[in-house]
Amino acid sequence: MDDVPSKSHQENTRDSVAGSVTPADLSIKSRNLHFGGSPIENRWWVGGDPYATAFFNALSATFPVAESFFITTIKQFREGAPEKLRHEIRAFIQQEMVHGREHLIFNRHLERSNYDLTLLDESVKGVMARIQAMDPIYHLVGTMCMEHLTATIAAEIISNPDLLKDADEEQKNLWLWHGSEEIEHKGVAYDTWLHVTRDWSRLKRWTVKSAFMARISIGFTKNRSKGILELLRQDGITGPRAWFGLARYALSSPAPFRRTLGPWFQFFLPGFHPWNIDDRELIQLAESEYEAAIMDQSEGEPTVTELAEKLKKIKLPKVA
Repeated sequence: MDDVPSKSHQENTRDSVAGSVTPADLSIKSRNLHFGGSPIENRWWVGGDPYATAFFNALSATFPVAESFFITTIKQFREGAPEKLRHEIRAFIQQEMVHGREHLIFNRHLERSNYDLTLLDESVKGVMARIQAMDPIYHLVGTMCMEHLTATIAAEIISNPDLLKDADEEQKNLWLWHGSEEIEHKGVAYDTWLHVTRDWSRLKRWTVKSAFMARISIGFTKNRSKGILELLRQDGITGPRAWFGLARYALSSPAPFRRTLGPWFQFFLPGFHPWNIDDRELIQLAESEYEAAIMDQSEGEPTVTELAEKLKKIKLPKVA
């Protein structure tokens, strides 16, 4: 199970979380970049491939609601955290706020392209509502599990150039930037979990997180598949053509689902920590594709929900 030092050691270590292997020199920085507002010039913006485009669009449809949930959750457990973790939580919140903003705008462009995201939006809201009805500790374990899934997908997006091959430049940059920051803060929710459950036995911690990850993973796979198929239906691709096309894309080439099974499975292994794999070179690789700007943002800025209300008043150009 998780190898965690004794409680007395934890209490005597002011600036660290017992069991964490987050690199001491890791700097989580907020980049206030603007990609979501760029017009989507091609309906199938990933190289003209409807399956690849539906894959990314279905993911984007989930982000504003999910990331708002992550922010609310992680704030609940900030008080009492070691100083280093508190700083990382603050940076996590800042990054997720900007992710939510950019994907809200991106999703509006999808709607202007005559995609109806209603079913996808209702699906993710339903999942978040069911988790919110649970005890707050399950809000945290749910966030931790979904953050691992997101970071795993992010690493695959950056490391596998076939996923965004021939994609429209601005949309490609949006996903590379988002992916790089998901990798950068991939240990924050897990370290918060380790700190909050520091009095739990290793068996209890492993049992709870593993059971929840299994549940989250089944729901994630089912709901994202339904979302992709719904978007394909709106493009006139249905029945066996849609199913076989999705299976080919997910499992054969470029195979984002098959290629992420290994990193996903590592979550269940004894001694797991997201930073057991130090893949910071992927952040640098992604950053080489766009111009980075460092943001000095306060936590008093608008929430994702408030941004959504503001965005309703913004007129975006019709997308062909």
